Amino acid sequence: MVEVIGVRYRRAGHIYYFSPGQTKFAYDDYVLVESQQAKYMAQVAIPNKEMAAEDLPEELKPVLHLATEAEILQNERNKADAKEALVIAKEKIKQHGLKMKLVDVEYTFDRGKMIFQFTADGRIDFRELVKDLAGVFRTRIELRQIGVRDEAKILGGIGPCGRQLCCSTFLGDFVPVSIKMAKDQGLSLNPTKISGLCGRLMCCLKYENDEYEAAKRELPDYGENVMTPDGPGRVVGLNLLSRVLKIRLTGREVAVDYDAEEVQKVQKAAKAGGKHVHG
Repeated sequence: MVEVIGVRYRRAGHIYYFSPGQTKFAYDDYVLVESQQAKYMAQVAIPNKEMAAEDLPEELKPVLHLATEAEILQNERNKADAKEALVIAKEKIKQHGLKMKLVDVEYTFDRGKMIFQFTADGRIDFRELVKDLAGVFRTRIELRQIGVRDEAKILGGIGPCGRQLCCSTFLGDFVPVSIKMAKDQGLSLNPTKISGLCGRLMCCLKYENDEYEAAKRELPDYGENVMTPDGPGRVVGLNLLSRVLKIRLTGREVAVDYDAEEVQKVQKAAKAGGKHVHG
């Protein structure tokens, strides 16, 4: 086991692990770390804990030190300067006639590098833009193309539920989301109703998906013949989370709701007695 701390470079960002050395860090502490040959300020998301070596990167770098008040103020100045740089860079992009949308600009803590994050429909030849930006800001320039989900994470916003976007408030990493999840949950397949601000399927489709999958494995499917306390019938509706079956009994027009567990008990008893179910 190895003692580590987990840090984030931005709110709801991916968690990276570093060695704390002999220091005990607290949640939300600001620390200085080194990554990709540059210094960054990060915030502690996971205080000192033990982890298995195989779950960690091969090279575990040490935390440089707990950030001082002066360093925290410097970081705030970097953020303010980055906002001004964003405006300048957008104008430069317009001058170069590039079809790209600049989303975010950040300085490394030591201002040795500026990172410009953008979205675009395809590949962009930004070599001349990089030269221009380097001439203006007098530091190393990195342009990083990101996806629309990353853009939503950085910019934030209000989702269809009326709350702030999950990705910009607490989701550290994006998880795969599929249209099958919406189908399993009985949701409308209208793209406008199951898509987030990014235009992709909403991340929250994943939250209850395991429960729906478990329920589908346990319960009879639509159209299946079952035995109920009131006789045989056919499943015409499912409420997977509540474990409620809507069943149309043989010879009746109106469907009736039954507790799935109650139906399963009757089914087992019917099978034990050698009875066959006919809808």
